[in-house]
Amino acid sequence: MNRRQFIITTAVTSVALNTRAAAASDKYRIAVIGHTGRGNYGHGLDTMWLHLPETEIVAVADADAKGLEAELKKLKVGKGFADYRQMLAETKPDIVAIGPRHVDQHRDMALAAIESGARGIYMEKPFCRTPAEADEIVAACERRQVRLAVAHRNRWHPVLPVLQKLIAGDAIGRVLEIRARGKEDQRGGPLDLWVLGSHVLNLATVFAGKPLACTATVHQDGRPATRADLKPGDEGVGPLVGNEVHARFEMERGVPVFFDSVAGAGLRSAGFGIQIIGTKGIFDLRADTEPAAHFLPGNPFQPVKEPRAWITVTTGGIGQPEPIANLGKLMADHVIPGRDLIAAIRENREPLCSVRDGAATVEMICAVFESHRQGGQRVTLPLKSRVNPFTLL
Repeated sequence: MNRRQFIITTAVTSVALNTRAAAASDKYRIAVIGHTGRGNYGHGLDTMWLHLPETEIVAVADADAKGLEAELKKLKVGKGFADYRQMLAETKPDIVAIGPRHVDQHRDMALAAIESGARGIYMEKPFCRTPAEADEIVAACERRQVRLAVAHRNRWHPVLPVLQKLIAGDAIGRVLEIRARGKEDQRGGPLDLWVLGSHVLNLATVFAGKPLACTATVHQDGRPATRADLKPGDEGVGPLVGNEVHARFEMERGVPVFFDSVAGAGLRSAGFGIQIIGTKGIFDLRADTEPAAHFLPGNPFQPVKEPRAWITVTTGGIGQPEPIANLGKLMADHVIPGRDLIAAIRENREPLCSVRDGAATVEMICAVFESHRQGGQRVTLPLKSRVNPFTLL
């Protein structure tokens, strides 16, 4: 385990769990960008601020007139705009929430928010469509000293530093590999990699460090996907091929990370998350589920006569009750990430899931596509080509 990262993660989650009351004059002014019919407001990126008393929503932008009217009523906000650029120019918010799930809008919205003078941005995943777009957003944030957090909300779960400490204490022995899967519903394959895989790849880097290289294949109905399979991807992700992905990443700390997604292979009760597999046991970390973590003791490659049972892991430890009240709601409502972003602005530091973390996830996804484009060859990160590799098929 990286000790510095563990200390930072523990400190950040501790700060983020603390509620701070604020006078009206001290509140951070929030502007919300949505787009009804094209990604809407993401997974609660509009309503999350209602749970943060240190913030105040001052305006909403939505290009869809009916969607804007409904949103103003829902949030009880008076100012609404059809053009988010006009909203940013007139209201000069402290923080901009970029909600649409359709990722083809993210680059322009992020750059507009940065140039408007906002101090912070909280934006829906996936971060953006290509490494080139990520480069632009990272450079703009650094130039204007803007703190941007990507809504991989599981990255803020306070059980993560507990798992890191347990791993360092030899709870599962030597870590051999990390296995990650998406939801594997009808979106299975590259779309699942973009939409859900971005969450689990981001989680994997917490335990394995930065990605160094990737080998991968993409299949369509059991055969290697080709240019003939190319089609526009849903949710604005760009061109896609295939309905099955198998990828292996070489990571900074020497532990390989595997990502797999097969269309129609998933179950609602399983799949979406990561498993950290060691010589003495497995930690299972589920995305958007509470409790999030479980422990299976014993060598996973050694059959035994006695049954093995999964044991819940909470912020209190293995097999302990969860000491944090309403943790599931705090996570679902983005309260912990939102509070960390505010703390990052105050403390002049990066949020726990920062603009560079978002960029790294985009790089990993595009590395899968680039390896497939090169016939499954090993490609190193950062990628030389900064475009979507499927455009080069």
